[in-house]
Amino acid sequence: MHHQPIRRALETLALAPLALVLFASPAPARDSSALPPAVSNAMAQASPAAILEYRRKLAEYQEARAAFDAEAGAYWSQIAEKRRGRNAKRRSGQQVTLDDYVLEHPPLYNGPKRPVNPEPTEEPEPRPRKQIPVVADLLRAAQELYQFTPQRPATEVEFKRAYARYALAFGLTREQAVRVYSFETGGTGNYDVQAGIEHGGRRAISTAVGYNQLLTTNSVELLAEQGHEFIRALSEKVARTSGPARNALEHKLGVLKRMVAHAKSVPDTWSEHEKIGDTAQGWAMHAMVLDVDVGPMLQTHKLLTSVLFARAKGYTRPLTAAELEMMNLTGDGTGLDMVTMPQAMREQVPTSNFFQRGGYERNPVAIRHNTVARLLAVTDARMDSNSSNAGARELAGAF
Repeated sequence: MHHQPIRRALETLALAPLALVLFASPAPARDSSALPPAVSNAMAQASPAAILEYRRKLAEYQEARAAFDAEAGAYWSQIAEKRRGRNAKRRSGQQVTLDDYVLEHPPLYNGPKRPVNPEPTEEPEPRPRKQIPVVADLLRAAQELYQFTPQRPATEVEFKRAYARYALAFGLTREQAVRVYSFETGGTGNYDVQAGIEHGGRRAISTAVGYNQLLTTNSVELLAEQGHEFIRALSEKVARTSGPARNALEHKLGVLKRMVAHAKSVPDTWSEHEKIGDTAQGWAMHAMVLDVDVGPMLQTHKLLTSVLFARAKGYTRPLTAAELEMMNLTGDGTGLDMVTMPQAMREQVPTSNFFQRGGYERNPVAIRHNTVARLLAVTDARMDSNSSNAGARELAGAF
């Protein structure tokens, strides 16, 4: 089976349960014509002294930034070179050692900030924000393209029980399922929770939905790679059902078969599945995460692919929930690099070895918890804390 990282988060590894978006009220627009003439003139034209000071500070900033970029560029080139070396050693069956990692932490810029230009400048047009579909969009797409509405659970615990039954049947443990759910949703998320629209959030920040936060691309990829299993399981349920309920299941099975066929119609790569995921077709497929029959299967296989990937690579020890979450977040290959590392190495290897530069510099969690051991420890701690929340306790009780 071809495995692509089930979530491409290498550049932007997110270690909060769900990202919290804080909205500040926009400052009221100011009409310069309503200001006193002296203030308006000062805003319109900076003094020569202010301009000279700005240019001096700008030169200082540019010099400091250029020196930092040269140092950082060399560091991140070494990171990339070591990563290529590790991959080559693994392909040839050689053992990876401490020498195959960069053991110094990356430089962080601490020089002067870019100064504010005192002269009036024309602000660029804001780039249009990419539309992020929400649950209502997913449901609309499924209805328009497939004349299908997912069967929503009557209660939250109904979905949790279906998830628990399927997860156990395929080898996930209660600890893995509950603790990953606790990390991903804060231990309170419902089956239809979406990143950004929770804990007071008002705007979706990604298409991640449900207990294990599947993206649209995840749903397309899982339908392509595991669709045969979903069809088999749903066909068995159809065979055990009669009357009107059977008619509804047969319609759902037909829709599922069409979705799987479409997902399989492109090369089995993340980039091709991502293209579908950005269309109404992908939104309709993603609506299946809300279905009480198919949703639990998608949630289970989101994690199970990582478990099977580790086994296929010869890693037979059961993955802890924190280790599984590392693979869930960073992609199977990168996550396994951390998971297979002995504890003594985990204490020494910086987290920067598993990032691209831009992602690392934007990630305060990876910077603060800057070794593999610390990163796993903070993940475990978050799981410990959130596992006592009501949703996590309810999911534990469903197993």
